[in-house]
Amino acid sequence: MSDISTAIQQLVNYGLDTGLILPDDEIYIRNQLLMTMQLDSFTAPEGEVCYTDLESILKTLLDDAVARGVCADNSTARDLFDTKLMGVLTPRPSIVRANFEERYENEGPQAATDWFYQFSQDTDYIRRYRIKRDLKWVTKTPYGDLDITINLSKPEKDPKAIAAAKLAPQSSYPKCQLCVENEGYAGRMNHPARENHRIIPLTINDSAWNLQYSPYVYYNEHCIVFNNNHTPMKIERATFRKLLDFVALFPHYFVGSNADLPIVGGSILSHDHFQGGHYEFAMAKAPIEKPWVFPGFEDVEAGIVHWPMSCIRLTCADDARLVELADKILTAWRGYTDEQCFVYAETDGEPHNTITPIARMRDGKFQLDLVLRNNITTPEHPLGVYHPHAKLHHIKKENIGLIEVMGLAVLPSRLKQELFDLADVLMAHLPTAEYPEALQKHAAWAEEILAKHPELNADNVHLILQDEVGHVFAEVLTDAGVYKLDEAGRAGFVRFLESV
Repeated sequence: MSDISTAIQQLVNYGLDTGLILPDDEIYIRNQLLMTMQLDSFTAPEGEVCYTDLESILKTLLDDAVARGVCADNSTARDLFDTKLMGVLTPRPSIVRANFEERYENEGPQAATDWFYQFSQDTDYIRRYRIKRDLKWVTKTPYGDLDITINLSKPEKDPKAIAAAKLAPQSSYPKCQLCVENEGYAGRMNHPARENHRIIPLTINDSAWNLQYSPYVYYNEHCIVFNNNHTPMKIERATFRKLLDFVALFPHYFVGSNADLPIVGGSILSHDHFQGGHYEFAMAKAPIEKPWVFPGFEDVEAGIVHWPMSCIRLTCADDARLVELADKILTAWRGYTDEQCFVYAETDGEPHNTITPIARMRDGKFQLDLVLRNNITTPEHPLGVYHPHAKLHHIKKENIGLIEVMGLAVLPSRLKQELFDLADVLMAHLPTAEYPEALQKHAAWAEEILAKHPELNADNVHLILQDEVGHVFAEVLTDAGVYKLDEAGRAGFVRFLESV
């Protein structure tokens, strides 16, 4: 019991140290933790109670709960239970919102988001110790420095958890993981626990929206801005208004939306939402390659961005003018066909053209990047013509959403082990026919790497592989670009701009 009493006191002390709870709350919170652990007594530890980190405190408590049958022994059940413990320490939504608003009013938007981001980590909603496992590096390319990440923080379900989820009763509450009803929800085997989750209400385009952080932080202060209602994703005139309203509220953040069509859209098309954060991506740093003046919008600086995906940048001090012009471009693109460039507005009544929009403040002016997207498929490219082509699927097969569009690759966790094993076979100069099955998909790529890098050795093999993954991602972006960076592509892009 003394070990568990110590761990409970450590968690109370952690709450006091992070300011999640105040000294007046100590006895109450300790009793709430005892109740959650299904314990009815506590022995005060002797002397000062220290701790190294939150992860080890929670592990001690989880191991004890599992040993006593209070918590099932699988990864999902453990995540549900430690979130329940952290929920005890997390202040109520009204307190969190009052804190945020007070900072916003008195110290400004950045102080408010700084506090909320730290708070979301302290409550363990963002599990810092998991995010640290993600692999990250930067690859220099002709388009700038691309960010590459192998995502290891999103928990992979173990077989026991998958089996339990299948048996769990189906529920449509909350309707999805973005709904406001997640705030404080205990979760279940097929829906994550959210007792420690808090959201900040916002008004954009005169409608109710909310701000929260992503638990899987792909970049600094990765936030999600989502509609108060469970309503499908839609790119329309109002979208541009909402994005610009958001950056007016938080000028230090960018915000963008995934496209609203399958293949080129994001993973959740059922709930209208944006992603933003305090980070500058390679695309934001990319220069204008060809300036353009839209007739009637001479006051808007515009042009084609030097970027592998087809991007139009608009900048103006007057946000209403940007909404007007962006809507005009969107309307033109939705109905635009150019057979020479294999751009079809629709086939058999199915629409193909949409836009991935991104907003930011730049030198006191509003800026919109509009990335042209098209989701047409062919027998040769069944997953999408403007999607990573089959020869790149060994690295990236999934949708190219907003984050990738801007120059950050979110790659599957399997790559960590595969790249490690690939380094070994490259060093051994093993013939590709003898590669283990898991590496066969990389065989042709491995041969290219060996031919390109005669200097490959034990000291540089991992760096060379990382660099080559970055170059594959640059090819992924090129595949996803509607207008290619060649003469025909540039001419096609100009034809579209002229049609607006």
